[in-house]
Amino acid sequence: MNAVVDFNPLDTVQFEQVRTRYDAEFGISWLFMQPNPRPCFNRICMRELLLNQTQIEAAHLHPQHRPQQATNYLVLASDVEGIFNLGGDLAIFKAAIEQQERAKLLEYAQLCIENLWTFYNMQAPITTIALVQGQAMGGGFEAALSAHVLVAEKGSLMGLPEVLFNLFPGMGAMSFLSRRIGLTAAEKMIRSGKVYTAEELYDLGVVDVLAEAGEGEKALQDWVRKTHKSLNSFQAIQKAKQRVNPLTKQELLDITEIWVDAALRLTERNLKVMERLVRAQNTKVGEQEEVVRVAR
Repeated sequence: MNAVVDFNPLDTVQFEQVRTRYDAEFGISWLFMQPNPRPCFNRICMRELLLNQTQIEAAHLHPQHRPQQATNYLVLASDVEGIFNLGGDLAIFKAAIEQQERAKLLEYAQLCIENLWTFYNMQAPITTIALVQGQAMGGGFEAALSAHVLVAEKGSLMGLPEVLFNLFPGMGAMSFLSRRIGLTAAEKMIRSGKVYTAEELYDLGVVDVLAEAGEGEKALQDWVRKTHKSLNSFQAIQKAKQRVNPLTKQELLDITEIWVDAALRLTERNLKVMERLVRAQNTKVGEQEEVVRVAR
């Protein structure tokens, strides 16, 4: 029987939008997103995720601080039924664009990059895993792509709808996708605005582990159990892949600058389409079809 405990790597901190869990058998630390009021990346959720990531990594690099809870795998998942994450906080984007607040948009984008870069570029020997159960749109998809291993349940939907309002996904999609499937295929996916099923993305090589519907955690645990005996080899190969096809934090930050400048050029017509997606983000759980309908 696996030992499963709730844990808080910061002990005294009460988190509002992130729930944590620790599975002791293989050293799996879980971060479950609980964003409020919309299932998207608001500043509070991102700051709490980043704080957890950095503290988990620090505890591994300095094991005397927490030797009984060494983390070998760090999982990003969601507590929102049917939704992994619907991406950027479009209401904030729209308001900042209307007011031409470049600094505000850039600050938000840089916080996104801090999260994704930390998850992707762990200095400690920690394998990062994204577990997608439901919808991962825009920045939600980008967050999943930043993981070393992407696990998704059959029937889950992922897409990059930014082109629908004349923008592009500027927080990692091009960088992470191109390193998984090549630049030409990545650009085609981004320009299409298409919503993909987990099955389609598995066939394309974007999803690493395809789980049966409702069995994402089991599939993830099975993958860990199978991989754990050769974890050192797996992690070394991952590092070698990153060296062969390197990604720098500066690349990600430079692209956010391009994204901000493009966002500030959006027209009133573009913002009306964005407003439709804001309403879709506000749609309650169980009625997410509108999110997908708008994205399609």
